[in-house]
Amino acid sequence: MPFAIETNELVRTFGGAKGKKPLVALDRLDLQVEEGELFGLLGPNGAGKTTLIKILATLLLPTSGTAKVLGHDVEKDAQAIRPRINMVSGGETSGYGLLTVRENLWMFSQFYGIPSEEAKKTISEMVELFGIADKADSKVRTISTGQRQKMNVIRGFVTNPDLIFLDEPTLGLDVNASMNIRGFIRKWVKGEGKTVLLTTHYMQEAEELCDRLAIIDQGKILACDTPLRLKRMVARDATFTITTSPCACIGEISSLPGVKGFSAKGDGSKEEVRFVLEDEAVISDIISFITNKNAKVLSLAKTEPTLEDVFIQLVGRGLG
Repeated sequence: MPFAIETNELVRTFGGAKGKKPLVALDRLDLQVEEGELFGLLGPNGAGKTTLIKILATLLLPTSGTAKVLGHDVEKDAQAIRPRINMVSGGETSGYGLLTVRENLWMFSQFYGIPSEEAKKTISEMVELFGIADKADSKVRTISTGQRQKMNVIRGFVTNPDLIFLDEPTLGLDVNASMNIRGFIRKWVKGEGKTVLLTTHYMQEAEELCDRLAIIDQGKILACDTPLRLKRMVARDATFTITTSPCACIGEISSLPGVKGFSAKGDGSKEEVRFVLEDEAVISDIISFITNKNAKVLSLAKTEPTLEDVFIQLVGRGLG
């Protein structure tokens, strides 16, 4: 049985004209995704995730190397791939505002040759499932951003693809809507034996949904395994979360000896910092640094390894 996705030494560069050095978006990337797998890609902005998806979706050609989707080469057999795949991106603006939600979904299904009555039945079931049945006959320009994103997700699944690319599908959605979509994705993959390639900025979403995950940065796969095995990679390291009063120089901690990974976020009233350390003893140096910057340590906790810790250790910074 062929892999749903298989790349070998895949390279994609941009620019490089007139003697300028090209930007390397994908750097000899090797990846294998099995059929029926819910596979996740985690990486910072600019890591190569979107470029990879565009190549796999036959929207962009590789510079070198090969990529196969559902057993077909993306360069040679694009027409065999396209009817069997679909793609949903979070935050995208799609659909015709003058048409209703139902009309937009039906029109898109016809591009894929879905029998009209079958499409109408599926659309009715899915708008009910996603909680937008009361908006199905409203013009798209009148519905909210969250309702439009639900419509986009339905659009991706209404053609019943063998492989779907979900690029930040829950971006900007509230908690209940995100849970609804995640539940549907999980049920769809397991029930239909379909394949999903998911990119997300939400670590919890990746851990909850994905059978396996690849962490990508600068066009390279840094690690690929199940969420549990990835977390075991940092189990031997010390992971801490520190909350401090505002500290303008907090980012300098990442350069202290023994700090393997660092992520910080603040809201103006406090800083929350997460570290992966080579040894617990390093924490005393971090506390000294904070107090020397006239900031206060408000709380300190040792935590169990998370996917975010794996990401921080491999990439050297947080996902945000």
